[in-house]
Amino acid sequence: MTKSAPAPARVAETEIRASDADRDRIADILREALAEGRLEPEEHAERIDAVYRAKTLGELEPLVRDVPAGRAPAAAGPSAGAASGPAAGPENLIAVFGGAVRKGRWRPRRRTHAFAVFGAVEIDLTEAVFQQREIAIQAWAVFGGVEIRVPENVSLHGSGSGVFGGVDIAEQEAPDPDAPVIRVSGFALFGGIEAKPKRGKRVKNLRS
Repeated sequence: MTKSAPAPARVAETEIRASDADRDRIADILREALAEGRLEPEEHAERIDAVYRAKTLGELEPLVRDVPAGRAPAAAGPSAGAASGPAAGPENLIAVFGGAVRKGRWRPRRRTHAFAVFGAVEIDLTEAVFQQREIAIQAWAVFGGVEIRVPENVSLHGSGSGVFGGVDIAEQEAPDPDAPVIRVSGFALFGGIEAKPKRGKRVKNLRS
């Protein structure tokens, strides 16, 4: 009698891989906690950094365990409207032996991917219309460069590494908890990634 194959082991919910929508949902909860004074700016920045480095749901859950998570829109699950529609996915800016530019009055998505291969990518957020508070930019520069400019009164955080190249992020914390938060991560190989505020450019009507 042929033995049946053993049933595959069930993966625990905490071991399920986190999606971009899961990370954005946790980031929204943390933003609300910061605005309500439940988190200090330094602690908020540390937790947000952990959010975008998290690989599983189990890594995300402890980050909001001690703050209220039942308020809209933060409590919306991964299937909520924020994760649907054409703007839900990341925007890709690709420069191969050329250039790619995003500037002026544009609406950045929650996530932007920038690829510069023997080329240059310019991302100018100084006149952008921010439809969400948390913006994540992932950049790769291979024999090329990625330049990111942000308003003076937003929070800018990030990390990265380089091999015969460099990642230069001028981190700053906005005094207003309603200010947008820009998080940049990158890798440079014989290239460079730079993110810094642009003098004289500010986001207006933060509380509108």
